[in-house]
Amino acid sequence: MKITDLKPEIVWKFFHQVTQVPRPSKKEGKMIQYLESFAKEYKIAIKKDAAGNILMSKPATPGKENLPVVVLQSHMDMVCEKNNGTVHDFDNDPIETIVDGDWLKANGTTLGADNGIGVAAELAILASDDIEHGPIECLFTVDEETGLTGAKALEKGFMTGEILLNLDSEDEGEIFMGCAGGKDTQAEFYYNPLNTSPNLQYFIIDVRGLNGGHSGGEIHKGLGNANKILARFLYIMQQNFDFTLCSIDGGNLRNAIAREAHAIVGLYPEDKEKVRVMLNHFAADIENELKHVDPNVLLTMESVERPATRIDNERTQQLIYALQACPHGVIGMSHDIEGLVETSTNLASVKMKEGNIILVGTSQRSSIESCKIAVANQVAATFLLAGAKVTHGDGYPGWAPNPNSKILKVAQETYKQLFNKDAKIMAIHAGLECGLFLEKYPNLDMISFGPTLRDVHSPNERIEIKTVGLWWAHLLELLKSIPAK
Repeated sequence: MKITDLKPEIVWKFFHQVTQVPRPSKKEGKMIQYLESFAKEYKIAIKKDAAGNILMSKPATPGKENLPVVVLQSHMDMVCEKNNGTVHDFDNDPIETIVDGDWLKANGTTLGADNGIGVAAELAILASDDIEHGPIECLFTVDEETGLTGAKALEKGFMTGEILLNLDSEDEGEIFMGCAGGKDTQAEFYYNPLNTSPNLQYFIIDVRGLNGGHSGGEIHKGLGNANKILARFLYIMQQNFDFTLCSIDGGNLRNAIAREAHAIVGLYPEDKEKVRVMLNHFAADIENELKHVDPNVLLTMESVERPATRIDNERTQQLIYALQACPHGVIGMSHDIEGLVETSTNLASVKMKEGNIILVGTSQRSSIESCKIAVANQVAATFLLAGAKVTHGDGYPGWAPNPNSKILKVAQETYKQLFNKDAKIMAIHAGLECGLFLEKYPNLDMISFGPTLRDVHSPNERIEIKTVGLWWAHLLELLKSIPAK
């Protein structure tokens, strides 16, 4: 079975088209061209702002003209992650989709259902002439995944709707009425590159096989973080052996839990077997710790050619201490909503940059603004103590829950009518663009809902096929049931 054989056909048709368009964050030009071509083909009114956000408008179907304007919203960019050995150019290649039983996934890469399925649903509604709805506006934002810059740049008056349906959630049957805010913290270590010694032997210590995942929606699962695992082992090595650190690399995106990390080290010949035995014992401990959530974790040590340079000893020690000390994971649970992560932090990436810089990227989230700032400061203090230069991103606000929301009530009622069961009303620890919309449009009434996705922001990302039909049916019923002004 192929993606184009799935039901509802019109949604999967457009999702397939979306997967064929390269759309990395900050490189959405081809996606914008596709949306402009779509609007021209279906004679849909369209406008674009300076940031690249797209708004398409469609009048009400007959008899629905007196309903308030509803904004349907999704983001057009996707997280670009692939497995080791997968040959894929996210700037130019389409995503190869695979139907795997009850799920749709990609071949060794992220699928981009986050948030391509939301884009597809909007396009399906715009292209259809047999769906009842009031006046609608479809907003497609850029660069949600690496800073929410599209939503930040959205100007007052660009859209006119009073109700916004965000289509970027990941559990069918759950309606979200709030989300966490976020902030990035970066640490820069400047090091002195020194020549490597011909008297040492050189090895790459590699951590791989982890699932990774979304640093908001999946932070509570206790998934392995390759950066933390590597730092733990380097710390133990530092306590027991003299070695040189030549390079280190781990993770990629601020909102993804690191799946892979490695370091190249120089060892004295008499120590190499002792280090290998230590790694074997350490690997067994990690496998035991992660057996329920990351059973395929793998730690290896292999010989490599002698690198030209290494990191100076003082900076090596400071970096390892800081990475070992840096918090990662859930910091606190909500006292307002049972089971909701309130505050967390993610040790996202460690990268060597030009200019003899090691750049450590982290991200913090919380549904309480003061807690978000507190954990960002905790991370900053860790790296400041190690002599790094620390900077913070602007961050983005949370979306405070509104239990009196009128659209929330309609969404609950329509879900119960359709499926004879209650939807779960939730807040989400992941960041959504809704908090930023509220800054520009403080009177918006909003909810977020979507089909079931799993392992987003990783090559294991997949979408449960049957939930797309359930979500689509609910979306159409909700549009039909919007109360008159």
